[in-house]
Amino acid sequence: MRGVFFLLFALVFAMAACGQPPAPATPDVVDRSDALPTDIVKGTPENDLFPPVASAEWSQPVPLEEPVNTIGAEDSPFIPADGQSLYFFFTPDVRIPPGQQASDGLTGIWRSAWTGSGWGEPVRVRLEEEGEASLDGCEFALGDVLWFCSVRAGNINEIDWYIAHRVNGEWTDWQNAGKPINGEYQVGEMHITADGQELYFASQRPGGYGGYDLWVSQKAGEGWAEPVNLGEAVNTAENENRPYVSVDGQELWFDSRYSISRCLRGTDGAWGNCEVIISSLAGEPSLSPDGKTLYFVHHYLSAEQEIIEADIYVSWRQ
Repeated sequence: MRGVFFLLFALVFAMAACGQPPAPATPDVVDRSDALPTDIVKGTPENDLFPPVASAEWSQPVPLEEPVNTIGAEDSPFIPADGQSLYFFFTPDVRIPPGQQASDGLTGIWRSAWTGSGWGEPVRVRLEEEGEASLDGCEFALGDVLWFCSVRAGNINEIDWYIAHRVNGEWTDWQNAGKPINGEYQVGEMHITADGQELYFASQRPGGYGGYDLWVSQKAGEGWAEPVNLGEAVNTAENENRPYVSVDGQELWFDSRYSISRCLRGTDGAWGNCEVIISSLAGEPSLSPDGKTLYFVHHYLSAEQEIIEADIYVSWRQ
């Protein structure tokens, strides 16, 4: 479902590969600051060995300030179409084994609300019952439905897609998305367009151009039609992954080769005119509803090329 660079699936695949199930119980949620490492230096633009670089039409990327970013790892940002929430994946220390992260009461999906002038104090989005454990991430919200991937007991695969529903402001009634999403379609990280009619996803399913390709499936009744490869205007022999489609449906964003690219929809509905927008250790793009602010994850690496932490960055359309 993903490669080895970006944090969430690196952790998930490590758990699957090592045969480590989640711990049997989940403790009460504690303040994020209680579990942050004290033996590393917070990554900043000043000490970043590989800072992200934007194309001419976008501003120089900068990290979001507290309370969103910490010395831990903030990853996988997503802004819903109403622009009132910022969802992201958080784990306090990337060096902690995944089996321990699954039960630390902190690692998982978090939400920050828009205050009118910035993003407020994040809160944990709990998606398991008391006494259960899971490793959740790659979240996106469409109206009152939250999609997320998870490693947990009862999965069809090692990693499955789940759906939760918003009731009285809380996400609840989570359930496995079932087949063909968690089956023959081999759906990796995905995004459903704001109108609910197109499902874009990354996959190594047969029929691609090599590595991970981007595919699209059209809404068909209560389900999804057979996926179609987006073709060589988008896909290459490299990995194209983590797609996002702008609210107006005219821009396709994704990451490839540790950079973020954008393609434009032509008058015939096909994607083309693709170009790199953000380079250097950038991925998982998401736009504000007006399309003017780009959110993405940037990873800080040590001189030994090891991930130290991750922050959510922003760049503004010029």
